[in-house]
Amino acid sequence: MNTLIITSIEQGLIFAVLAMGVFLTYKILDMPDLSVEGTFPFGAFLFARFVSMGIHPIISTLMAFGFGTLAGLCTATLFTKLKIKPILAGILTMTILYSVNLKTNGKSNVPLFNYSSIFHKGSILLILIVIVLLIKIILDLFLKTETGYLLIATGDNESLVRSLGESSNKYKLIGLMLANGLVALSGALMAQYQGFADMTMGNSIIVVALASIIIGDTIRKNSQILKNTTRVIIGAIIYKLIGGIAIDLGLNPNDLRAVNALIVIIFISYNNFAADFFKFGKSKGGEQIAKNN
Repeated sequence: MNTLIITSIEQGLIFAVLAMGVFLTYKILDMPDLSVEGTFPFGAFLFARFVSMGIHPIISTLMAFGFGTLAGLCTATLFTKLKIKPILAGILTMTILYSVNLKTNGKSNVPLFNYSSIFHKGSILLILIVIVLLIKIILDLFLKTETGYLLIATGDNESLVRSLGESSNKYKLIGLMLANGLVALSGALMAQYQGFADMTMGNSIIVVALASIIIGDTIRKNSQILKNTTRVIIGAIIYKLIGGIAIDLGLNPNDLRAVNALIVIIFISYNNFAADFFKFGKSKGGEQIAKNN
């Protein structure tokens, strides 16, 4: 059981990087980006390509992040310049990346057991904690900058951004590039963790990210102590723990995707009904106060 918990936490931390990327588009920019299903394996295949060329695994991982931003650039270009709907732009980028991923290494599965990784001769859990905390801190600091505030404002009110003489498309571009860079970074970490890069890595990965974000939303939503990025990280860990425990209890791994979707449905429903409940409670309380007065 201890091994199961540690493994779930490790995978949860890797998916936390993915979720922080999707958080930028889903929660901050308020737009769907399905390109992540292609960007996640893109990061894995890029790492495999670079490390097989003799490049240090740390540099290979950072290069996966850098090239991953290009996927966001592709989606943003289709969306802002060619006026293609965001969801379709993401699907088109994902489709393009499918072919790119195959050409990167010339095959659909690349074993990495003979190559070193950032986890080589080190505690996997400790290294992942450091990486996730570092990304969280950098992301939190970025969102407090002028660019970060305008990025948030773009998702909330594009007209306000334009009234300030800024281009909202510019901040959509920044958000999509940063988001896809983090998703590719997560894919590179997962490839090193599991010892191979595979074309199927990105299948339904958007569900994992959304589940992490939605689960995180249920954790003290109005708390000023827990930042959004912190809730996303906790949500990713809880999500993987739920899946790990389900398999440990005898769930067929083939049914895991259905369980993943069910987890998302349950937590979305909880958030929706909880919000309605609290609104109802407040309105009833206000009516009672009015009657008493």
